[in-house]
Amino acid sequence: MRKILCSLFFLLSFFAFAQEEVVHSVYFETAKYNLDEAKAVDAYNFIKNIDTTRIESIQIFGYTDDRGKDDYNYKLSSNRANTVRDMLIAKGIKNKIIVTIEGRGRILIEDDIDNVSEVRSKNRRVDVVANFRPLPAAKLNIPGLYTEIRKDLQVGDRIFLENVYFERGSSQLEAKSKKVLEGVVKQLQKYKNLEFEIQGHICCTPTYQKEAIDKETKKRELSINRAKSVYKFFRLKRIDPKRMSTKGYGNTRSLKMGPEYDRRVELVITKK
Repeated sequence: MRKILCSLFFLLSFFAFAQEEVVHSVYFETAKYNLDEAKAVDAYNFIKNIDTTRIESIQIFGYTDDRGKDDYNYKLSSNRANTVRDMLIAKGIKNKIIVTIEGRGRILIEDDIDNVSEVRSKNRRVDVVANFRPLPAAKLNIPGLYTEIRKDLQVGDRIFLENVYFERGSSQLEAKSKKVLEGVVKQLQKYKNLEFEIQGHICCTPTYQKEAIDKETKKRELSINRAKSVYKFFRLKRIDPKRMSTKGYGNTRSLKMGPEYDRRVELVITKK
């Protein structure tokens, strides 16, 4: 019953908020990469029960728990990803839309976690990510949220860094995002008295996981690392570090407008 409710949550989220991607997780037993028929059917139905006309691509990412050596875990996670890929193809999903099959190895867990066994069981998985052709973007119409730095900003106002993107699971700025930030730097140089907090946000993680994994560090710190990437870029461009601070909010502050808006970095004015 829990599995059915989880699948329905993803589907309802897609239709309600016009998401650009949805994720379905397939779980495995310890040290195993074989897939029983029930889980295979469940993963296949996840793809078939959504609007397949909008699916642009499918990505498959395999993971293991934190035990074992790195080489073993990378091999096991790759085998799990390939198992799911082979199953989807065997059931009729076109190979050409599966653009990524990647084993990412182990997921580290925090030292102070109480329910270690439960967390590990959720980390032994493959994520099937369905990416969709975008719908026309909605216009931001939220009080105190802007897309550019203005003279009349007040403390608490937020600047949505439009068109600043990251690869899925990465905190590394894309080249086109750096070009956008060049324009932001010019605005910050114009309004030198503004101080601000750089806030990182993510999308598309289950409700029980407020933060996502940064594929570079293998830790659940993606939103703060994205904020730090913007901070480092501003430092490189000689923005005074005394004007800036950073914080990651994970998936706790959704704009309810789809993942292209939730996978974001904001500047929040703290002093003017």
